[in-house]
Amino acid sequence: MANFLTKKHLSRRTFLRGSGVALGLPFLDAMVPAGTALAKTDAAPKARAGFFYIPHGAIMNNTIYGKEVDTWSSTGKGADFKLGKTLASLEPYKKYVTTFDNLENLAALGSVHTYNPATWLSCVHPDTQAKDASMSITLDQIIAQHIGQKTALPSLEVCSETTIQVAACGGAGCYYASTTSYAGPHLPLPMEYNPRKVYIELLGEGDTAAERAALLRENKSLLDMVTDRAKALDTTLGPSDRARMSDYLDTVRELERRMALAETRKLTGIDVPNAPLGELENFDKQVRLMFDLIALAYQADLTRVVSYVMVSEGTNRTYNFVGVPDAFHPVSHHSNDRERIRKLQVIERYHMERFADFLKKMADTKEGDGSILDQSLFLYGSNMSNSNQHDNYPLPEVLVGGANGAHVGGKNVTPKPHTPLANLHLTILEKFGIQQKSFGSDTAISTGTISEV
Repeated sequence: MANFLTKKHLSRRTFLRGSGVALGLPFLDAMVPAGTALAKTDAAPKARAGFFYIPHGAIMNNTIYGKEVDTWSSTGKGADFKLGKTLASLEPYKKYVTTFDNLENLAALGSVHTYNPATWLSCVHPDTQAKDASMSITLDQIIAQHIGQKTALPSLEVCSETTIQVAACGGAGCYYASTTSYAGPHLPLPMEYNPRKVYIELLGEGDTAAERAALLRENKSLLDMVTDRAKALDTTLGPSDRARMSDYLDTVRELERRMALAETRKLTGIDVPNAPLGELENFDKQVRLMFDLIALAYQADLTRVVSYVMVSEGTNRTYNFVGVPDAFHPVSHHSNDRERIRKLQVIERYHMERFADFLKKMADTKEGDGSILDQSLFLYGSNMSNSNQHDNYPLPEVLVGGANGAHVGGKNVTPKPHTPLANLHLTILEKFGIQQKSFGSDTAISTGTISEV
């Protein structure tokens, strides 16, 4: 474990002052007391988790043409590890990358598109008889319960466009098509696609740093007043009203917790742009902006768990900017037409390239003895295999990151045929130090961890 051996240290709150200007310093070794173990400093490694969802599967060895058109699948390990063409942009980070064959998720079986998003991180088939959402907590939220409580936002859920899509959403099914994240069996978490709202969720109201600081002070004083008055009122209430008041005060306390953490945001050395105006018409810029906001959230330690639906299930989004004027969903029904398969591969490669851009930011952001990528573990993938058949085997999944030394990539893992996706999720939990006997339920339940990961 690294130790800092400087003879004296500066306060983490040190500012350079002059002519009425106070400039915050970036994190310096001199800010660490002599002999302090790295794990006890602001530079201590912080585990991050990220889940990046794409709809409509991938062109793997899952069409009538077999390996001839397979541009997703990787092979080998170590020096012999070869990434599929769709994954080529991950080459600079190959030592962090693990790819998989033979993964299956039966939790979404037979639902066409409807259950794919929500069951990707739950591996639990929804209760189709329930009028409202009824499934289970998802992988990201289990992790958020363990590593997300020391940040202003326990988790962040975003998307690049509205997740309410005609092809995937109908009646109660909208609960499962519109999000990948559930905080509990009946608590779906909405995915935000307006970058301005995401920005405000991360940094608070206000377009500039000065505006945000002023609003933070104002809101804090209002919360103090609400809390004092609520406590005084509580003494005059009956038992049922006290219970309701208790729930209300829990919400107030959570707001206070987030505001207290907001005051300690470490934004020095980070290029924080002014707030965006709203959703961008240019989809490519929208995707890139969302990745930038996620990178900011990780870099400033505003959250440590993120779920990002890069494009919605059943979307009719077109991709003119990469030479595909066709809509994603219709193209995904390729009917084994080679030209439509080629267009689908272009779309798949585009999204992987944007993910690779994000990985570069994480690799370039130093933290402790390594980078954010060294401390993180990211899952990128889909809950569908061959989009022309709406099946769920084999699934395209990629694991990336060092997980604080718990994950070593540079390999393609080939478990036995029809291995439950839940086995991978159970393995990911283990990498974060979270021990569970099993993950998922019924036909999609785990049968163990994947030892090769």
